[in-house]
Amino acid sequence: MPPFRPSCRAFRALELPQTGASRRALHPNFFTSRQSAFARRCMSDGPPKPKTDPLEEWRNPKPSKWPNRIRFLMLPFIGAIIYSMYTDTTIYEAEPPSIAEKDSVLKRENGINEQSPMRLRMEQFIKQHQKEIVAELEKVDGKKFIVDSWQRAEGGGGISCVLQDGNVFEKAGVNISVVYGRLPKPAIAKMRANHKALDPTVDSLEFFASGLSMVLHPKNPNAPTVHLNYRYFETADDQGNTNAWWYGGGCDLTPSYLYDEDAIHFHNTIKQACDKHDKGYYPRFKKWCDEYFNNKHRGETRGIGGIFFDDLDETEKDQEQLFSFVQDCLSAFLPSYLPIINKRKDMPFTEEQKQWQQLRRGRYVEFNLVHDRGTAFGLNTPGSRVESILMSLPLTARWQYMHEPEKGSREERLLDVLKNPREWV
Repeated sequence: MPPFRPSCRAFRALELPQTGASRRALHPNFFTSRQSAFARRCMSDGPPKPKTDPLEEWRNPKPSKWPNRIRFLMLPFIGAIIYSMYTDTTIYEAEPPSIAEKDSVLKRENGINEQSPMRLRMEQFIKQHQKEIVAELEKVDGKKFIVDSWQRAEGGGGISCVLQDGNVFEKAGVNISVVYGRLPKPAIAKMRANHKALDPTVDSLEFFASGLSMVLHPKNPNAPTVHLNYRYFETADDQGNTNAWWYGGGCDLTPSYLYDEDAIHFHNTIKQACDKHDKGYYPRFKKWCDEYFNNKHRGETRGIGGIFFDDLDETEKDQEQLFSFVQDCLSAFLPSYLPIINKRKDMPFTEEQKQWQQLRRGRYVEFNLVHDRGTAFGLNTPGSRVESILMSLPLTARWQYMHEPEKGSREERLLDVLKNPREWV
């Protein structure tokens, strides 16, 4: 039997349509430089277009060109398949698709709705709120955020929105991440302390983690720094079935100069969001916040608190209830912070007040690099994006040897509150 020779017709059917251009190659010197320049002007779309809003492409992404190229890109794969059909009779068992691959198909074929897996609904929610928060902060500052989309080789990616040296914010970051990967056995064993649903007998588990993380460092010492993070974590077995899941997050206020009315407004807004779901949430999570955001080596909290929680799973409430709770907490951010920043951003301040702000930012850095579990987890995750993780650090900070505030000063009053957390509502 003669060797198999695939018909050229199979490949011609996949060729892209011809543009009508001649196949004859032109010598580089066929045209003069003046003729070449004239040809380029004729073929161009007109005069150079003015620079547009850097967020325009992010807010209104262009349609993918993939469908127009798919036939061309499929040629080598089809050739390989045809060749293997006639040279190899071995049948291989395909590996089950990963949850990242399943999610890609689900989003492409069905979009995201209330029946979609929770991980996709959480991803959609944080992406929507990232755009809303960035838009509102741009109104406050007057400058635009840089939008940096990135992909992770191990699966997933994110969008980092950062503003530096703005009119109001010295540094502001509003980031989301949607990450897929595998948890090794030691990590599974450690997580089982809070999540008994995790299978301790497997060598690894697929995981999904998504969240929105934000830190705003204003220029004016009278305007407080604010931090927020809400996240969702899920593991799956080799068949793609959800193994365990949980929510975490919170937000807190870190002023350099304490205004009681700001603290009361911030805490009261958060408490209202908590009370809609459980009257015990605010006091419980406020205490958790004071204990977590604490520079233990200094004996003082990082700021005047807010709420913090972690590992909320089916032992707390069902998944839909907790998702609704996280949605309300994140939605409460703009009402809790915008009135404060708008009131304080243009207040006059002295050089001495600016120096005190820099010292307080130094304490902020100490907590994030020494105690924060989120920073440690991010930096120790394979393929982590260091720039996005360390986005929370201020642009400037100061460490002054043996600094002590004056007795009876506003600076001393703040330190007293940080060493003895207060109830604000």
